[in-house]
Amino acid sequence: MSILAKADPGELSRAWDSLDDKPTWRWLRKPETGLVMVRGRAGGTGAAFNLGEMTVTRCAVVTESGDGNQGFTGQGYLAGRDRRHAELAALFDALLQDSSRRSALEDTLLKPLADGLAARRRAASAKSAATKVDFFTLVRGED
Repeated sequence: MSILAKADPGELSRAWDSLDDKPTWRWLRKPETGLVMVRGRAGGTGAAFNLGEMTVTRCAVVTESGDGNQGFTGQGYLAGRDRRHAELAALFDALLQDSSRRSALEDTLLKPLADGLAARRRAASAKSAATKVDFFTLVRGED
């Protein structure tokens, strides 16, 4: 779910368009945008505090099996307001639960998306490393 939520929406859209056998599906929850409270901890272990609010969009779909019965339920939660992105994330989440589709989707969708996310993370890390400043304290000999 994390990879789908952080993926480029254009890549998800192209992957959906390239599927030969798209399932029939219906909404459990249409995409909706709201706010969640983000909490933090000082030093990662201190007392929790409210950091601020964050916009998220969520969606839920259910696929139908070939015999008309309910198939798989997919959820999409992502930062921001992109409703189509949430819809596609939920659809792919449902498809990834289908054992007959999972390995193909992992190879053609998830692995390239994960590799792209890792490359963007490395580029951002390298960019911020160029501005890193190391602070140190000199000990004076006086009492």
